[in-house]
Amino acid sequence: MPAPAPISAAPKGRPRLPSLTGLRFLAALMVFFFHTGLSNSPIPPNRPINPFADEGVAHAYEWLFVKAGYLGVSFFFVLSGFVLAWAAKPGERTTAFLRRRLMKIFPNHLVVWVLAMVLFAGAVAPTAGWLSNLFLLHTFFPQPEINLSVNPPTWSLGSELLFYMAFPLIIGPVRRIAERRLWFWSALMVAGTIAVQLVSTYLVPATPKSAITPVSDTQFWFGYLFPPGRLFEFVLGMLLARIVLAGRWPRALGVLPSLALTAAGYAAAWYVPFQYSFVAATIVPIGALISAVAVTDVEGRGGWLRSRVMVFLGEISFGFYLCQGIAIFWLRSLFEDTRFSTPTGFLVILGFLAVTLLGGWLLHTFVEQPAMRRWSRSRRRVTLPAPRPAADDAPGAGREPVHAPPAVR
Repeated sequence: MPAPAPISAAPKGRPRLPSLTGLRFLAALMVFFFHTGLSNSPIPPNRPINPFADEGVAHAYEWLFVKAGYLGVSFFFVLSGFVLAWAAKPGERTTAFLRRRLMKIFPNHLVVWVLAMVLFAGAVAPTAGWLSNLFLLHTFFPQPEINLSVNPPTWSLGSELLFYMAFPLIIGPVRRIAERRLWFWSALMVAGTIAVQLVSTYLVPATPKSAITPVSDTQFWFGYLFPPGRLFEFVLGMLLARIVLAGRWPRALGVLPSLALTAAGYAAAWYVPFQYSFVAATIVPIGALISAVAVTDVEGRGGWLRSRVMVFLGEISFGFYLCQGIAIFWLRSLFEDTRFSTPTGFLVILGFLAVTLLGGWLLHTFVEQPAMRRWSRSRRRVTLPAPRPAADDAPGAGREPVHAPPAVR
């Protein structure tokens, strides 16, 4: 789950989107359920995460949420493009934008990186793994010991970092697309997600096979982890933001139809070839759900997603996502191969949820917010010299005095 964009910081005149903040937590929760159902941990010694001793229950739990992680991450990538385009301020300096976005993701990442290195990763991560992970460049490497090193959930931040670097270059062309062409370009982005998997299937080596997926490690990396391949989702979100802002979202495709479409896409993910369950099966439903929920905020229709509790949970969802590598993968390893009865297994999952929520709140309160307040904006004050008045412009000569503009932060 990528770092949340500042939905509340929309340009003047654009409504805020609190319902999308609440929806963000539900997507992060889908990733949590996916992680707690894994039959194999991504960190050494690669013991099972799934806590259930009953094989039927363990299989059912894993089966139910095995596609949820793909859905949640794709949701965040589309959402990132949507809210950044929504909040984009014409004329904003690229340096100011990048400063704010980097301060949003790196402080939390660095704190969790240090914890992971101290607790488990320092003993097993290769130098190329921990060093590239530190700078969020690890997903440009096809080797699993690098692209999933240190804190495995941070793989998605590698894509987010690319999105932030590319956004100032993309937003101009996106703004220049004629409104009548927005749907055409959105369809091209959907087609792009399919093209990535076609390349992965037919042009990327299919051997040697991965030990934990039906495809090779290289195919999994190219089709799922490689940041450039995820740009189609991000740009689709930007285009959908323009469609909603232009009032071109079809009223018939509201929240309930979009939820039904999402459920259908999630069901389809079990039947399409494995690589196409990453994005292709659910990309259209995800875009529809984000847009439909945004329309409810634009129209001022209240709902439980914009309640105080859901907005709070959405605000801590970035930290909640980052903490899962420690609060689930590492904590579970302390129990070694122990499996539990079904009631106890659910209590274990609730315990993981409580620890992860606590970690997310701590990161948001004591790391993310202070860092944003302190470093997200330049503290330099620019004082412009007062203009020298001409003879007929002097105060008292029939005109208002000329004042220097306020200091710029």
